[in-house]
Amino acid sequence: MPIRARDRLVQAAEELFYAEGIRAVGVERLLTVSGVGRASFYRHFTGKDELVATVLRERDRKWRSGLEEAVAERGGHPLAVFDVMAGRFESGGFHGCSFINAMAETAGTDDGVRRLASEHKRAVAAFFARLLAETGHEARAGELAQQFVLLLDGSIVTALREGTAEPACRARMIAETLLAADGGSA
Repeated sequence: MPIRARDRLVQAAEELFYAEGIRAVGVERLLTVSGVGRASFYRHFTGKDELVATVLRERDRKWRSGLEEAVAERGGHPLAVFDVMAGRFESGGFHGCSFINAMAETAGTDDGVRRLASEHKRAVAAFFARLLAETGHEARAGELAQQFVLLLDGSIVTALREGTAEPACRARMIAETLLAADGGSA
């Protein structure tokens, strides 16, 4: 069954925006890569901004789902997030965090991007909080989750700069120290 025009647009946009940046990719390029005509584009989206929002929502859903699955496969411990990320940092085609990148590109001029990025980071923090509570850190799960998101974001940006998985390993060691200081099961 052929892929619908809307799906082709979203898929092409997700790949291009992640690899090259939102501002660097124009509508003409999206149309060429997706094989979708201009009229079809505007039938599905009011413009590029709506497509960007759709791509970020889809990226959030897929990214978090993949992370949750990979962490569960590793036993469900919050530290496993950093192990998963180390693997992602080593994989070809790592270009950082779509949400950090989008906020940096729009430099605070797009409230929609900022809102979607904030929602994504809140959901990641909630995931960390759940994992932390399940491993004996329920009293400080929210606070620790915020610290872990900071470590995660820092490791993503540093991995992008350094081109290695080492930042995830360093972030994991810091997270282990936080858990040990908190007590509970590490």
